[in-house]
Amino acid sequence: MVVRAIKGAIHLDIDDRSQLLKSTAELLAKMLHANKVDNDALISIMFSATADLTSDFPALAAQDLELNDVPVMCFTEMQVPGAMPRVVRIMVHANLDLPRSEVQHVYLRGAQELRAGVGR
Repeated sequence: MVVRAIKGAIHLDIDDRSQLLKSTAELLAKMLHANKVDNDALISIMFSATADLTSDFPALAAQDLELNDVPVMCFTEMQVPGAMPRVVRIMVHANLDLPRSEVQHVYLRGAQELRAGVGR
């Protein structure tokens, strides 16, 4: 087993606490499911949000998934002109048996553009 990083992002319609936490939990759950990550394999989870998302900390969504013993940390994204607004990004570090080329990164609700380099 080796440490792998799994990336994900989701675009929110508005800065609303309920939507922020629900959307972040949805993204995280899909990231873990897509890569068959067992909770014991988790090392840490980093959450970032664009500066226009201030209703709460995205990392609180980990509690909704009962990941209370996993170290989490939140960051604010750089404010780059022209960047996509209202985006939460997640980076999961986990012990996996997958080759790096088979890690499934997850982008939801328009955040797929980030993967293609559009909207940064």
